[in-house]
Amino acid sequence: MDNSYLENIISKTVADVLKKREEEGTIKVGVSARHVHLSEKDLETLFGKGHKLTPKKYLMGDQFAAEECVTLVSPSLKTIEGVRVLGPVRSQSQVEISRTDTFKLKVSPPVRPSGELKGSAPMALVGPKGSVFLNECCIIANRHIHLTPEDAQKYGVKDNDLVDVEIENSKPTKFYDVQVRVREDFNTEMHIDTDDANACAIKTGDRVRILNK
Repeated sequence: MDNSYLENIISKTVADVLKKREEEGTIKVGVSARHVHLSEKDLETLFGKGHKLTPKKYLMGDQFAAEECVTLVSPSLKTIEGVRVLGPVRSQSQVEISRTDTFKLKVSPPVRPSGELKGSAPMALVGPKGSVFLNECCIIANRHIHLTPEDAQKYGVKDNDLVDVEIENSKPTKFYDVQVRVREDFNTEMHIDTDDANACAIKTGDRVRILNK
């Protein structure tokens, strides 16, 4: 057998072992751009009676990025167009933006877990068939980690625990008190917004390490 062939096989095997070792104890990152979740009532107001969201890309479980987009209009009449709607519909509409977006829109939303909208910022949404004004809907999503029950057990955490996360790259960073969310239909992944991703030079698919508290 040709020695060069054996060397290539060995090199690949070593690389695979090193990669697996490097990924042990780490989880993937998903970077979330600004987006909107809609209630069925608001969906029909914006896109027409009986309208159903059209999946563009499935994310995890039954969640998906839809083909539909809306325009955000703040109380000071500043706008951001082409904001993606995520499905499926929810009981209450929600807008998630980054801190950078707040400067353009001239709003001051709180940093919150998804769904905690009491006291959040107002925003109007404009679609092709109509518009809605929501008095409490806009947040900056907190950093959070989606875990399967199996991975939650592996890391010794449970739903709503807070953990620290370390990023080991050209801009080493540590995030504190990252919320853990555990559900059967989740993929194990940490979600951060575009501001956090740019600040620490990470992108979707990169890996971070959960630290024991």
